[in-house]
Amino acid sequence: MGKNERKRLPIGISNFKEIIENDYYYVDKTNFIANILKEGFKVELFTRPRRFGKTLNISMLNYFFNIENKEENRKLFENLNISKSKYFEKQGNYPVISISFRNYGEKDWENGIKAIKTVISNTYDEHKFVMDNLDKRELKKFEDIWLENDEGDWKNSLLNLTKYLYEYYGKKVVILIDEYDQPIIDSYVKGYYEEAIDFFKSFYGSVLKDNEYLELGVITGILRVAKENIFSGLNNLKVHTILNDKFTEYFGIIESEVEQALKDFNLEYDLKDVQKWYNGYLFGDIQVYNPWSIINFLDEKKLKPYWVNTSGNELIKLYLKRLKNEIFNDFSKLLNKESILKRINDNMTFGNLEANFSRNIWNLFFHSGYLTLAEKYDEEEEDVFLKIPNEEILRMFSEMFIDVYFEDYDKFSGMTYALKTGDIETFRFEMNRILLENTGIFDVSGIYKEQFYHGLMLGLILKLRREYEITSNNFSGKGRYDLLLKPRNLLRRDEGIIFELKVVNVKENSSLEEIQEKLKRECEIALKQIDDKEYVSALRNAGIEKVLKIGLTFCGKEFEVRFEREKI
Repeated sequence: MGKNERKRLPIGISNFKEIIENDYYYVDKTNFIANILKEGFKVELFTRPRRFGKTLNISMLNYFFNIENKEENRKLFENLNISKSKYFEKQGNYPVISISFRNYGEKDWENGIKAIKTVISNTYDEHKFVMDNLDKRELKKFEDIWLENDEGDWKNSLLNLTKYLYEYYGKKVVILIDEYDQPIIDSYVKGYYEEAIDFFKSFYGSVLKDNEYLELGVITGILRVAKENIFSGLNNLKVHTILNDKFTEYFGIIESEVEQALKDFNLEYDLKDVQKWYNGYLFGDIQVYNPWSIINFLDEKKLKPYWVNTSGNELIKLYLKRLKNEIFNDFSKLLNKESILKRINDNMTFGNLEANFSRNIWNLFFHSGYLTLAEKYDEEEEDVFLKIPNEEILRMFSEMFIDVYFEDYDKFSGMTYALKTGDIETFRFEMNRILLENTGIFDVSGIYKEQFYHGLMLGLILKLRREYEITSNNFSGKGRYDLLLKPRNLLRRDEGIIFELKVVNVKENSSLEEIQEKLKRECEIALKQIDDKEYVSALRNAGIEKVLKIGLTFCGKEFEVRFEREKI
């Protein structure tokens, strides 16, 4: 595909027919169909993070299996991989019910059940032609759902629709359910979980369990964490998660497909740059890229966050806030690009998530796509190493960290700008403001005080990471520095920055003057340590010509800062 023949990108388009007929750029995933049929399970559940191609795959299955418009739909697949498979004979053979809850988001159950009823009613409307085939009693049941009457048999509505379609066509029905768990997750965040789970246990259970009219069911969702006995007793269910699954290549974009896309769009970027930003997901033993991010990158040609936005992050933020104290150390390690050892499994429910927050939150982060395996999954090992997948997620977690621990990401803007421009007095003012606004921290245990100072400096690091290569507790000269910031753009001749931090303990009855005096002395000691240990050698060796040395000491909500500049 030459430069002038470049295809349009299907940004925000998840309708398979629209993509094919309008000749949008499409990575062929149609072998997914053959593999489902080869597996032969009655009901299959695929759990993947947001925007990893679930909705497009459901749309593809709909156009493939649907008996309606069979010949027209067949043309969509003629030049794709599935057309070369023996399973192509299954095309257009079944009535299909396709239902999606991907756009669900309601504040309470009253509005929630209304939204759910509308989705079901619209599905009935797509199949209203079957009314010509119904007796008076069944017609009344159909119309109650179609017209959204309260007396309708809503919990059995999908089951009944499979019966109507089977009787109309004389063929068993394919059921497709996209984002089955979105209403359940949303209800949990907003506080009406019990009502939602009660409805969906019956709604999903009735249509998928022992349904004589069912040919095949394919379900997608973000989390198996929401299963909560919804599928209890469903012995014909096969679950495919991101831990170890042969369907990995059909959700997300694998490396060879990314390489081809970069060629197709004549992008000059090195693959390693794209990897750094959007790769890092290890599903089983296959490296996977986030398709939403790749498509948007191909369009805008800029390495920046695309996948991360406010929608879909509510559950993550909820648990971060509830566990801010317990997970601080692990969270800090992740943000410093370290791995953490945690227990991950596929059998978690909201019930045991509630029972052990601090352990199971990592399951939630992992299955939601915010963390990934640091090494290939070994089923024999109970614990696995987890890490932040890529730069895109690191940026999101950086903002979340500051929001959770300091409540406002923008609070750091003034302080970091002052530091970059060498305005130490403004830096002092902004630091003082943050300490005063978080004065409640200093009424709790000494352990959390230490965490607060760590978090404060980590917040600084996260805000400055784009412009500085930041390292902590590394060797330089004759010892280990606390923080070292090396400018990424050496051509601008920005100065490097070295922090030496100290937390000062004083006697309980010490006066403010005594505390301040001790802070000043410790600041001078910190600056002297930078010189004595020759920490600047790391910057000098990197070609940096100027350094800003900062001694920073804390005692409760009091602090002192001293600085020196020099050419090196």
